[in-house]
Amino acid sequence: MKLRKLLHSRGRTSDETDEAIQEAFLRLQRYRQDRHVQEPEAFLVRTVINVVADDIRRRSRWRPVSLAEVEALPLAQTGSAPDDVVLGQQRLRGLRAGLDQLSPRTREIFLLHRVEGYSHAQIAARMGVTVSAVEKQVAKAVLFLAEWMDRI
Repeated sequence: MKLRKLLHSRGRTSDETDEAIQEAFLRLQRYRQDRHVQEPEAFLVRTVINVVADDIRRRSRWRPVSLAEVEALPLAQTGSAPDDVVLGQQRLRGLRAGLDQLSPRTREIFLLHRVEGYSHAQIAARMGVTVSAVEKQVAKAVLFLAEWMDRI
C-alpha cells in the first residue's frame, strides 16, 4: 500500500505506520460525514503525513499515564470560573459514561492503548488476538467516543 511505503520511507516503525493509517482513515470517515471528498487517496496521503507530524509533536510532551493519575487530576485550575469547573466535571462524567457503553473487550483494548500506552502489537500478544483485531477495536472505540462526546 502506498501509505505504508510512504511512512516507512520516512522512518516510521510498523506500529507507528499502522496507527497513523488507522487515524487517517478515521479522519476521512469523519470528514465524509459532512462533505464530499473528490480525491480520497490524496486526502489520505495528506492526512497520514499530518497524523505523523501531530504524533511527533505529541510524543515530545506525552507519556503514558494510569487511569488513577487521570482521576486524581484537578478538573480546574485554581481560580477557574465555576462554570468551567462544572463543564469539566460534566465532560469527565460523559467520557466515563461513554466508556461504560463500550463492550468490556473494546474498553480494555482502548484503555490499554490510549491510557497505558501499549502498542497494537503488544495488546494483540497480550490478548491472544491479531493486530488487525486490535486496530479495529481501537478505531471502533475512538469513533464511538468522539461521536458520544459530540452528542453530550
